[in-house]
Amino acid sequence: MSNQRNLWRTLPGIVVSIFCLWWTFHKVDFRTLLHMRLHQPEWLIALVLSIAAGYTLRVHRWWRMLRKRAKFSVCGRVLMTSFAANNIMPFRIGDLMRVFTYSGDLGASSSEILSTVVLEKLLDVFALLFILALTMEDGEHLDLGRVKHLRMIVLVFLCSISTLLFVMLLGARLLESPIRKLFSAFPRTPLLQTRLSKLENWLVMGLHTIADIGIVTTLGLIIESLVVWGFEGGIFVSAEHLIGITSDVSAPWQALVLSNLFYMLPSMPGAIGTFETAAKFAMTSHNVSGTPAALYALLVHVVILFVITTVGGICFLIHRRHAGLHEPLLEEIETLPQELPN
Repeated sequence: MSNQRNLWRTLPGIVVSIFCLWWTFHKVDFRTLLHMRLHQPEWLIALVLSIAAGYTLRVHRWWRMLRKRAKFSVCGRVLMTSFAANNIMPFRIGDLMRVFTYSGDLGASSSEILSTVVLEKLLDVFALLFILALTMEDGEHLDLGRVKHLRMIVLVFLCSISTLLFVMLLGARLLESPIRKLFSAFPRTPLLQTRLSKLENWLVMGLHTIADIGIVTTLGLIIESLVVWGFEGGIFVSAEHLIGITSDVSAPWQALVLSNLFYMLPSMPGAIGTFETAAKFAMTSHNVSGTPAALYALLVHVVILFVITTVGGICFLIHRRHAGLHEPLLEEIETLPQELPN
């Protein structure tokens, strides 16, 4: 019964991914692949450095969020393992493993880790919207900035995320009292009370964790997030030069933003399909023809998925070997809690 329920839960994402893949590639002439060449091979070095620097900074950022409780190497191993798991398994299993499976390794409670994961996502969305707002310039080409009212919509979302970050980071402790009052207003049946109490405690503990980060560290995290996504954009820029695509400076950056924001849509693990559709749309909006734009999107996604999944998988296997763990991964995942523990 559980397997059937999980299958039905994954079905919408599978359908979305299949549709997006068809939409992106159904008019692509794959014979073009036979003629693809590395036009500027030196950009391969920039691509490798962008991946290495970007994900090293991601680890450093999370290490600072956890207030350096665990070793940097442990944070790196857990974070890369979670990224790899997210790429190959549904339901963001990697994030759940980060919160529940590896809390002992990190020397933090699950609620503390969960609050850093939420903060991490907010910082990422803020950085992406900030980049999109910077690159939405009008021009002679068909630019995303030419779409009516889109700039205003982006700025509204950016202001909303900024406000939420400001409230969470600078006023986290002030939110404790309103949250407790809110939960006290719910009806108190025995079953509901148990679940509400758990949720209330997790929210309060999470707010305490965020408040303990401090204002100075918070500002550093915001700047570091922009740098992280700057290096991620370097992957998109490098890939463009590698295969000789000609576009304006905004195209790869908008491909970066849209492909990562499309991760929020239901899809197969690793945002297969949605990533390609978003990246292709961004490139074709800048006068790149359909086939090169689709192959560019595929190249970038394959590189990122391969590198991150490989590195995370190696980290996972080395740790299990050193720790003497022999339990199959699927059995380990089945032990993850179905609801918030006490």
